Amino acid sequence: MTQNIYDNPEFFQIYSQMRRSVEGLEGAAEWPALRALLPEVRGKRILDLGCGFGWFARWAREQGASRVLGIDVSEKMLERAREMTTDDGIVYQRADLEAVELPAASFDLVFSSLALHYLENLSRLLASVHTAMVPEGWLVFSTEHPLYTAPRRQGWVEYEGQESWVLNGYLDEGARATDWLMKGVIKQHRTIATLFRLLRESGFTATHLEEWGPAAEQVAAHPEMAKERERPMLLLIAARRDSMPSATQP
Repeated sequence: MTQNIYDNPEFFQIYSQMRRSVEGLEGAAEWPALRALLPEVRGKRILDLGCGFGWFARWAREQGASRVLGIDVSEKMLERAREMTTDDGIVYQRADLEAVELPAASFDLVFSSLALHYLENLSRLLASVHTAMVPEGWLVFSTEHPLYTAPRRQGWVEYEGQESWVLNGYLDEGARATDWLMKGVIKQHRTIATLFRLLRESGFTATHLEEWGPAAEQVAAHPEMAKERERPMLLLIAARRDSMPSATQP
């Protein structure tokens, strides 16, 4: 099961005070770039993976989406989302994205903001999403850039009878325990190449990749973001659903 750090009372209290938690999509600096990747949502059936407080679900309905299903593992997040939502066209469901079962051919657009880097078995979710989407549907998501999910891990290892001091870096994929808002938050590190391979094997063709960092004008308005110009913070990816996963194609 995915680590449910958001139901930790201390973590949730700190997270709730973040700008993006208070201001919603307008408080997320990457939102304009992510919004530009979205297809027309009017009349569309949308799935929001890791929906959090439901900001995107409510925005999509305001833009004319026919219905939105928001899924999150955190009961605290969903409780807040329900408190903020008065719309029968939005349904919130608690589920672990590592094991969620999705209805087939039910969604035109699948969206996810900063959730997929928590998943150990991302390939399973992508395969499930492929089944849940209609042909030519869109998958649009953001995830932490691998430069952020790959902090160096160091320690002694024994090789051929001798101990050596090693650093596990960018090419060493797997779980990382990080200190974000509190100690011990688990995120899964994957290289960009691995992300693209998993998309292809699950039946998606990536149409856009953006290594996102704040623009100069955003830094001018929020000087505290200046350090984030040193390396990209996020990956923004848009992909189309193919007719079938590439692994099953002749």
